[in-house]
Amino acid sequence: MKTHQSILAILCISFFYSIHYGQTKPTEEIPYIEVNGYAEKEVIPNEIYIGITLRERMENKEKVTIETQEKQLREALATLNLPVSNLSVADANADYVKVSWQKRDVLTKKEYQLKVGNATTVGKVFQELEKMKIQDGYIDHVSHSAMDSLRKQVRIEAIKAAKEKSDYLLNAIGQETGKALIVSESENSTITRQDIARMKISGNVLFESVDKEAEIEFQKIKLSYSIYTKFSIK
Repeated sequence: MKTHQSILAILCISFFYSIHYGQTKPTEEIPYIEVNGYAEKEVIPNEIYIGITLRERMENKEKVTIETQEKQLREALATLNLPVSNLSVADANADYVKVSWQKRDVLTKKEYQLKVGNATTVGKVFQELEKMKIQDGYIDHVSHSAMDSLRKQVRIEAIKAAKEKSDYLLNAIGQETGKALIVSESENSTITRQDIARMKISGNVLFESVDKEAEIEFQKIKLSYSIYTKFSIK
C-alpha cells in the first residue's frame, strides 16, 4: 500500500513540474527588445489666472472700503468686455481677513482670482488695477483649456515613438516587432511657469517679446512624456 502511495506521489510531483515547466519555459525563452519612446509638445496658455488682493486703505483721511473697490473692479471688467463670472473669490472659506495697517486701524482684505485668455488682456487688466491704485496683482498660474487632451496626445506620440524605434532597430537585423509585453509611463515633466508665479504688477519676466511693438506672449507650456516598452521579437 505504501509503495502505491509513494508511486502516486512521485507521479503527481512529476506532473506538477511538467505543467509548470511547460507554462514558464516558453515565456522565459521569448526574445524581446526594450526601448523608450519620448515626445513633447509646447502650447501657448489660453487660461491665465490673475490673483488680485483688495485691501481697505485710507485716502485723504477717508477709508476706501472693500465694497467700493470691488464695485470699481467689476466696472473695469465691463469696460474690458470680461464677464463678471471670470472673477471669483480666491478663498470662499475665508472671505475677509483681518490685517493690521500702519498700526492705526484694523482693516480687511479680500482675495480674488480673475481668468483671462491672453497676455494682451493681462496687460489691460493690470492697467485698470493701476488706475484703481491696486498694487497687489500677480500671475497666479497659467493653463490651457484643452490640457487633458493635450496630455493624451503627447502620451500617444511617445508610445508611437517607442514602436517606431523598435521597428527600425529590428529591421536593421532582419527581424520584426511583436506584441507589447510591458508598457510603462516614466515620470513626466510639465512646465507651466508656476516657478515664477505670483509676480507683482511691475514684473514682466513672464512675457516674451521680440520688440516693443510686437504683441507680448506668455512663455509656452511644455508637456513631455517618456514611455518604457518591452516588445516581443517575431
